[in-house]
Amino acid sequence: MRLRTVLATLTAGLAAATALTAAGPANAARAAGPAVRPAPGHACSPAVLVDGFSDALDKTSFDGTFVGNLSALALDPRSRPSGGTPVGSLVALSDRSALFGLDAKTLAPRTVVPLADENGAALDSEGLAVDRDGTRLITSETEPSVRRYSRDGRILDRLPVPASLLVAPAGRATSNQTFEGLTLLPGGRTLLASMEYALAGDSAGTVRFQTWTRTGGGRFALGAQYAYRADPGLGVPEVQALADGRLLVLERGFTAGVGNTVRLYLADPRRATDTSGIERLTGQDGVRPAAKTLLADLADCPSLGATAHQPQPNPLLDNIEGMVVTGRDQGRLTVLLVSDDNQNAAQTTRFYRLRVRV
Repeated sequence: MRLRTVLATLTAGLAAATALTAAGPANAARAAGPAVRPAPGHACSPAVLVDGFSDALDKTSFDGTFVGNLSALALDPRSRPSGGTPVGSLVALSDRSALFGLDAKTLAPRTVVPLADENGAALDSEGLAVDRDGTRLITSETEPSVRRYSRDGRILDRLPVPASLLVAPAGRATSNQTFEGLTLLPGGRTLLASMEYALAGDSAGTVRFQTWTRTGGGRFALGAQYAYRADPGLGVPEVQALADGRLLVLERGFTAGVGNTVRLYLADPRRATDTSGIERLTGQDGVRPAAKTLLADLADCPSLGATAHQPQPNPLLDNIEGMVVTGRDQGRLTVLLVSDDNQNAAQTTRFYRLRVRV
């Protein structure tokens, strides 16, 4: 299975990330100290273990593009031309209109593709899913939007978005609080995007998960919508579908002088109410949100010797935004996370490897 092969290469990559070097005269990639501190068996909770982290890409550049501002991760499985063992690559999305291809063994950038909207303008690109044909599905939280891109960054299509989810005054969303997470559900027929925060008129903390259904030719039509209740003060930066239709959901917040809160939840939208026809989500009877179960508060993970450039409840924490499930290891899901450094000296581009029991 492709994901298991990618898991093996990603594990090797975390162990070898200190080998990151510049790949050309325009590059300034470097390893920021010891890249990985393996810690097998280090528990954040009964359900989550943290195996290591890597700061090797922090404040680096590739082909003249800053390697940071990373907001999403995805796997791009592909087969060797000879038909041999399947291999895969890691794709990392920057919210500054760039899509990086990373070497699965070292995490080193190998390609960068610029992104733009239909007018050539920059995107606030936040969510990423790779379709079975290699098409990149990418959200921008500016409008918000979901576009389909080719591997070389050409726009192929744009998905419809419900009017209520558009940024005010066109809709009821708040700028910079829209589509953050994106994932394809099992079978690839349904695409799901998570809003980061609530719409105006909905109860605080009640965010909407919008779906689309595949109609053929790579196109998608609007599908069901679900409510999800985030913890007070937290938003939803990422979602990842599991094989049974449940979701891993990241919740995140930031308090100046205190630092980040990052929690990992298991959510189940399969019995949730379709809220696509409900204008206001304000505690109405009969509206069932997606059920959720806390897997771990990442502040409870061992710090593994990590350091932080600003106050944090745990120096391991940073502004975690991206997440991808890479396979299974000893009966647990293997999950890779990445933080968005916002091109800020006080923040770090950091990769984390977790093992999660669901």
